[in-house]
Amino acid sequence: MGKKKSVKTLKSLAAGRPPTIQKQKPKSITRKATKALINKLHLLEKRKTQAIAKGDAKEEAAIDSEIRELGGLERYQEASLQGQRHDRGGDSSRVLMDWLKIHLPSLKELKDGKASRLSMLEVGALSTGNACSKSGQFDIVRIDLNSQGEGILQQDFMERPLPVDDSERFDIISLSLVLNFVPDPKGRGDMLFRTTQFLRQPEGSSTSLDAGFPSLFLVLPAPCVSNSRYLDEDRLEEIMASVGYAKTASKMTQRLVYYLWRKVSNCPRPAKSFSKKEIRSGASRNNFAITLG
Repeated sequence: MGKKKSVKTLKSLAAGRPPTIQKQKPKSITRKATKALINKLHLLEKRKTQAIAKGDAKEEAAIDSEIRELGGLERYQEASLQGQRHDRGGDSSRVLMDWLKIHLPSLKELKDGKASRLSMLEVGALSTGNACSKSGQFDIVRIDLNSQGEGILQQDFMERPLPVDDSERFDIISLSLVLNFVPDPKGRGDMLFRTTQFLRQPEGSSTSLDAGFPSLFLVLPAPCVSNSRYLDEDRLEEIMASVGYAKTASKMTQRLVYYLWRKVSNCPRPAKSFSKKEIRSGASRNNFAITLG
C-alpha cells in the first residue's frame, strides 16, 4: 500500500504474498497441478521470509524472480479460484452457511427485508459469487491485495484503518486461507488479534441471532493444525481465547479445517503471551505456528 516495511519485521499481509505479475491468464489446470503450484509458492514464500530475516537481499531477489516465473500472486489466485469449483471441494463459505442454519429463522427475516442485513468483511476475497454473496443475507465488504474484479477493494487488511465506532465494525469476518499466507508466527497472531478490532461489541442478548455473532470464520489448510510441530486444536483454542474468542463450530476434512469463533469479550490486548513452543515431535511435522505477545 505504499508504506515502507522493515527488513526484519513483516507487518503487512502483502509481505507474505507472491509478487503480482501481469500476464495472460492460462487455461484451467488439473487439481494435482493446482495443489503442486500452491505448495511450491508456499515453499518459496517460506524461503523468502528466511532470506528477509537474514537480511540477504540477493537471495530475496532470486526467490522473487522464481515466484514471478511461476506467475506470482495472480497465478496463485487463479489456482485458488480453480479450487473453489464445485467439482474440487468448492467454496468454503458453503460450510459457513450450513453452520448458520441454526439462525435461519432470524436470517430469513433479513432476506425478506424485515431487519437490517448482517455486515461481513471478507478478507482475501477472490470473487463476488460465493455462497454468502448469493444468500442475500449479508452486506459484504470484500478486500484483497490484488483485486480480481469489481466489488473487491484492493486493500491490505493489516493496513485497513481501524473502526471509529460500531457503525464501521462488522457482524462477521471471513478469513479463509489467508492466515496461512502470513509469513511469520507473530504476524499471524497480530492478524487474529486485529480481527477483534473490526467486529462489533458482543452483546448479552439471548436471541438466536445475537447468540451467533459477532463471529470470525477461519479456514486453514488442515496440516496447519493436524500436523504442526507448534500448533494443535488445544493450543489454537487457548490462543483464540486470549484475544476474546470462543469456538462455536469446527470441521476438518483431508485438506482443510474450518472454524467459527464467536467474540465473547473485548480485549484491549491479548490476555496471555504464546511463544513458539514444540507440542509434537517428529521429522514429518511442519513448522506452522502462531505467537502472541
